[in-house]
Formats: sequence, structure tokens, C-alpha cells
Amino acid sequence: MGKSEKDQKTVFVIFGVSGDLTFKKLMPALYENAIKGKLPAHFSIIGFSRRDWTTSTLREILSESINRNTSETPVNHAILTRLLENTYYIKADFSEKRGYEELEKYFCDLEAENAIYYLATPPSAYETIIKLIGETKLQNCPKGPAKIVVEKPFGSDQESARILDRSLHDVFTEDQIFRMDHYLGKETVQNIMAFRFGNGIFEPLWNRNYIDHVQITMAESEGIGTRAGYYEQAGVSKDVFQNHLLQLLTLTAMEAPSAFTSVAVRDEKVKVLNSLAIMTDEMVLKQTVRGQYAHGMIEGARVKGYHCENGVAPDSKTETYMAVKVMINNWRWAGVPFYLRSGKCLPKRATQIIIQFKQLPLSLFGSRNLAGDAPNLLIFSLQPDEGITLYLGAKAPGPIHQIEPVEMRFSYKETFGIELPEAYERLLLDVIMGDTTLFNRNDEVDVAWKYTDQIISSWKKSDVAKLPTYRAGSWGPKEADQLIGNDGRVWFNPK
Repeated sequence: MGKSEKDQKTVFVIFGVSGDLTFKKLMPALYENAIKGKLPAHFSIIGFSRRDWTTSTLREILSESINRNTSETPVNHAILTRLLENTYYIKADFSEKRGYEELEKYFCDLEAENAIYYLATPPSAYETIIKLIGETKLQNCPKGPAKIVVEKPFGSDQESARILDRSLHDVFTEDQIFRMDHYLGKETVQNIMAFRFGNGIFEPLWNRNYIDHVQITMAESEGIGTRAGYYEQAGVSKDVFQNHLLQLLTLTAMEAPSAFTSVAVRDEKVKVLNSLAIMTDEMVLKQTVRGQYAHGMIEGARVKGYHCENGVAPDSKTETYMAVKVMINNWRWAGVPFYLRSGKCLPKRATQIIIQFKQLPLSLFGSRNLAGDAPNLLIFSLQPDEGITLYLGAKAPGPIHQIEPVEMRFSYKETFGIELPEAYERLLLDVIMGDTTLFNRNDEVDVAWKYTDQIISSWKKSDVAKLPTYRAGSWGPKEADQLIGNDGRVWFNPK
């Protein structure tokens, strides 16, 4: 019997090691896993970049970044030292073959059995790196198939995603490829499946017979910051909707998998995406809303409008807000609308999934049923106040049968008494162990892009000069309220 990945000599290669992703996410996550004793006993890191650094330079910089970005205080210097003593640096351009040849020498010296390539680079470098890995035969080096991790965005549309996919499959097999969407590593996101399929109470109600509609909100209180170059090309449709929002939709709407395996779970998610009702150009204009933030106030601070952000074109039509009414054509969800929205410069940072159950057909009580104005809701709060809340009606004390809305709340922090681990902690361990369950499969990415491209194409055919604006610090353009209001419903804004 072969060794498990935990027992193998593992080499973790970071292409683009000099970037913020390494400093703010990857290294803190690896350190946290080292503290908890979850990394393989023989674990080495190799940084690959064109910066004029040495191994000593890289170790110093990584030490500073871990001290600055880890939640573990004070830092355990013995474990940090052991992690950095097994860290090395290759100075080379991504297109230089000698860098990959040097990488192969490291593999031999370290007797590597489990090789992982992490592309912490701009997407423009992906294909070059993948090609050179193939030319130097490092996809199966040294003692078995290597793994490659690709950060989102996976392309900028369906066609570019397919080109990237062909590039990956020219060198790697699908089970070697880990498409990273960090949202899937959040404990609260994983708990959606645990809640649904680990309890016998709600799953029988999880269908069109009992659920009126679903709302998924991903609100961000910040603007685009220094990301204008990327955001001008992406907008919220490509930055958030195509990946994060559609992922949350699939987890909420999927059927129970036959087993909690990567194949079974991802099969069910793809089925949901394939069931999304195709919209005509006319339907897109009726069932979607775009918006762009203007000047406003957030938490007492003045915020400049999108057009005033550095790097944004004065006549930019890039959307910073998006709301979509999505319909799913299958037996479970036929006729149940899913309202998805996300935006920049909203009043607060919060991600929620809200399940609204159908109202009672008749109030049995003579007095005003106040709970009727606050229907049964099940709310998954994914960030920042992680937890689950159930709203229901209860009789208020007194002789009159007056029904008041009350809430039952579960808080992760209060219940478990710990801070939830960062998503990258879980996902990097899954990569090391070869578990692809929480990573996007190629057909999943393809169908998500197909649906998103259709919406963007319809927008381009319309009069984009009518792009609505909304005041920074508000919950979006009034058109978004009309979108859901036309169906006799209202948005439930995070508190």
C-alpha cells in the first residue's frame, strides 16, 4: 500500500511568490496549518519569481508577512523557523526554461513525492507556465502526477475559459487540476450542505411546495480600491456573479448527492447550472438590473463615485452592482424565483442566503397577525456574523392572540467559542490530500460562463447609456427594488 499524501514528502511551488496573494493568504494559511500539525512532516516551499531576491531574502519577507497577517499571536517562532528553513527561491521569468530545470533539481534534492504548483500570478501568465511545465515534463514529476492550482478568474468569458481549459488539459488530467474559488472553503458555505443533508427537519420542505423564493446577497462596503485595471474589464458580473453567486446558488438548490465525494457533489452542482432557465434578450432586460455607484456616505465617511476612482474611464459603463432574477427549470424549483445581487459601496459588508417560506393561506386569529408582515425566514449569514437565523411567529404574552415575529439564532462564534479558520487553510489542505470536492470542475466553469455571457451579451445590445447609478451607502439603484417589487416581494437587507 502506498503512502498517503500526509506521509509523502511534499513540495509546494508558488509561481508569483512575490505577490500579495502569497503574503496575505497562502503563507498565513500554511503557517496556521503547521501550528495545528496538519501539514505533512516533510513539507517544503519553493518560491518562483523574477524579483532579484535570494532564498534568504524570501525567508525574511515571508517571516514578516506571517507575523503581520496571521491570527495566531504571538507567532510560534519554532514552527515558523522550521517552515522557513524548508523554503527556497528560484529567480527566473515564467518564460525561462532554466527556472523549470532548476525546479526539477530541487525536486530531486528534496526527494519530492507530492508536487503542487500554485499559480499565484496574473491570469495572463497561466498559459506560459502551464506550457513550460509540460515541456520540461514536470506534470508527472518526480514520483507521480503533480497537482496544479489555478486562481479565479478562469477566463474572462466562455471562449477564453475554454482556451485555458485546453491549455491545462494538454499537460494535466482533470483530477490534477484544482480551480480555486476561495468562497467554497468558508466553513459557513460548507455548512449549507451540512444543514440541508445532515438534518431531517428542513429538507422535506426544501422545494417549490413550501418555499416562496430565495434571496442571495453579497454586499461589499468598499469600492474598487486599486483594482480599476481589472475591474474595468470585469465588472461585478465577472468578478462575483459568474463564480461566487452562482456557486452559492448551486449549493442552495442542488439535490442530495449519492455520497460526499468530489464526483457526486460536483455532478449535482452542474445539474443545477444546466437547469437555469435560458433568458431571451427581452427577458434579460426585465430580469436583471445593473448599476454604478456615485458619491455618497458610508459609516460617516464621504465616498467618491466610481467615475472618480483612479484608473476608471470618465465614460465607463462598467457595472458595480448587479441584481438578477434566476429561474431553475427542474421539478424541485419550478416557479420559485432566486434573486441574486451583489454590489460595491453598499452600507455594509455581508453575505447572506435567505429562504422565505410560503405564507399561511389564512390567519386564524382575530387580532392583527404581525408575523404575517414578517414571514418565516431561514437566513444563512456567511460573513461577517457567521450563523443561521430562523424567523417564526409566536404568541405575545397577554390575553389577546397577537402573533409577533421572533427569531432563533445560532452563532458559530458563540457556540464553538473559536474564530472560524480562513478558507485557504481548508482548501490548501484539500490540495495536499488530493481532494477536489470544493474546487470547480471544468464543465461547471463552462456552464456558469455560458449563462453569464448570455446576460452580458444582452446588456451590450441594449442602450447602456441608461446604466442607473446609486448613492454610495445605499442598497443599490431603485430599479433593483422594482425588480423584486414587481413580483410583490422586497429585499431583506442585512442588519
